[in-house]
Amino acid sequence: MKRPLGIELDGCVYATNGEDLSEEDFSNAFIEFIEEKGWYFGGGLNQIDEEGNYIRDIE
Repeated sequence: MKRPLGIELDGCVYATNGEDLSEEDFSNAFIEFIEEKGWYFGGGLNQIDEEGNYIRDIE
C-alpha cells in the first residue's frame, strides 16, 4: 500500500468584507469543505488578531 501524502497548513485567513471572522464560522465552513472532498483534518485552529496574536477570550 502506498503511504498517504498530505498537506500542512500554515497561514491566516481574514474576511475582506469588513466583518470579523470567528473561529466557529471558519471551522464550520472549513470542515464542511474538507468532508465534501472525502478528506479529513487533524489539527487545531486558533482565533488571532490583525497582528497574528492569539485571542484566548472572545467577548
